[in-house]
Amino acid sequence: MAVITKFVVVREGVEKMTFTSKKEADAYDKMLDIADQLTPFVANSELDLDDNVCEKLAFYMAQNKDELFSLLKGVAPSAAKTAKKSPKKAETKK
Repeated sequence: MAVITKFVVVREGVEKMTFTSKKEADAYDKMLDIADQLTPFVANSELDLDDNVCEKLAFYMAQNKDELFSLLKGVAPSAAKTAKKSPKKAETKK
């Protein structure tokens, strides 16, 4: 019989994600904390976004916090990261 240890991230009584390592679970929990803190910041903008969009945007920024932090510090994104994120458009024949 195998014994498996699982680390479960729970928010407001809802199971969000299950991990096999405490380090991964802690990192995910921290990312959720950041998203929770960013949501009111985004909602207070003059963009007139609904709550769902604000939460999605905050979650995206929290997931990509390292790249966002670099951008806020004024560091240009590397060409390699930009190439991965933006797919090439198909060329059309004329």
